[in-house]
Amino acid sequence: MERRGITAATATVAVLLALLLTPLLPQAVAEESCSGIVPMRSRREVISIEDFGGIGDGRTDNTWPFRKAIYRIQHLRRQGGTLLYVPRGVWLTGSFNVTSHMTLFLARGAVIKASQDTEKWPLVEPLPSYGRGRERPGGRYASFILGYGLRDVIITGENGTIDGQGGVWWDMWRQRTLSFTRPNLLEFMHSTDIHISNIIFKNSPFWNIHPVYCSNVVIRSVTILAPHDSPNTDGIDPDSSSNVCIEDSFISTGDDLVAVKSGWDEYGIAYGRPSTAITIRRITGSSPFSAIAIGSEASGGVENILIQNINIYSTGIGIHIKTNAGRGGYIRNVTISDVYMNRVGKGVRIAGDVGDHPDDKFDPGALPRVDGVTIRNVWGVGVNEAGSIEGIKGSPFTRICLWNVKLWGVGRQMEAWKCAAVSGVAVGVQPWPCGELTGIMSTGFCYS
Repeated sequence: MERRGITAATATVAVLLALLLTPLLPQAVAEESCSGIVPMRSRREVISIEDFGGIGDGRTDNTWPFRKAIYRIQHLRRQGGTLLYVPRGVWLTGSFNVTSHMTLFLARGAVIKASQDTEKWPLVEPLPSYGRGRERPGGRYASFILGYGLRDVIITGENGTIDGQGGVWWDMWRQRTLSFTRPNLLEFMHSTDIHISNIIFKNSPFWNIHPVYCSNVVIRSVTILAPHDSPNTDGIDPDSSSNVCIEDSFISTGDDLVAVKSGWDEYGIAYGRPSTAITIRRITGSSPFSAIAIGSEASGGVENILIQNINIYSTGIGIHIKTNAGRGGYIRNVTISDVYMNRVGKGVRIAGDVGDHPDDKFDPGALPRVDGVTIRNVWGVGVNEAGSIEGIKGSPFTRICLWNVKLWGVGRQMEAWKCAAVSGVAVGVQPWPCGELTGIMSTGFCYS
């Protein structure tokens, strides 16, 4: 196992923690599920990676067997689709594409492990809504498993593992020797009807799960693991996507657990595809950075977001909405409720000065709008700072609602909230936030 990687024993402990730390929810809430958006379906045909010469000994390169199997599914379509079965074993492989009308099924004890031969890693074009790689100018390394323009894809199993072996990539980032942006672990582009469940994702080189320009996506009952010192290993990043549901999962990574995005500065503005109708619920996890984030790359717009029943511990920022001058776009109609925090640096941060720019072509006058954010029923203990809500001069944050937000520090008086260029309502907040948020309900937006 690579240095600083997540071991199998740690993965098992994490799954148990996810079960133990998930809050006891009312029955009506616990039964809420988005699995109907993209239901699990059976496939009429089942084939095995072993049928294509695959060998799960942890040493043999299975790149060609995986590509042959996917080619077979793509070009000899069976009515009802095909399931590709990956049995117990360690299946070393390079990057590969999946295809439409297929299920990738990992049996218990199956590990699909990424090759660490970075010189052979394929390159792809930058995302048009980013204009360049997120880390480096130019293209980017292809994701470990990827799909483009697909429909009806299921990735599931019996808690088998997809292991990105990211240590070599993390070291290249630390040593500043990257030529291009690191690969994600799993990425779908321009795809619809995607279902991901019952898989352990670990040690991603970069972001773990990245649906971009997608619709109808369900991600549920997954475990995502990376060391807290692994750079930029976001858990799940829905990006310029719609009708996405993320639920019932445990995430512990080196960056944001879940981050909603929609493009970067002038490129995201020009591409103009928002993230909308996204539900995030029953997530437990830990990160040195943010637990639940929106932005900072949100230039295409983010709206109609529902986040509920979140359990956060040992994390830098609990709730983080972040943007910057030059981003443009908007963040609106966001509801975050029923959040429990334990040992968190800052409870809530809504900020207008976060994030870098892709190049010097961005328009500093492209000011984002943040409007209609409700945060309610939040309980935090061991919180160092309650929070800050600091808008942008010329584009203040409006209709911000804090309702029943109770945060307690550790053995000392908590620092006061910081507020600027913001208007809204605060009711039942401890400690009291700031004068910019009144205690008078002049409008009904805080109830909705």
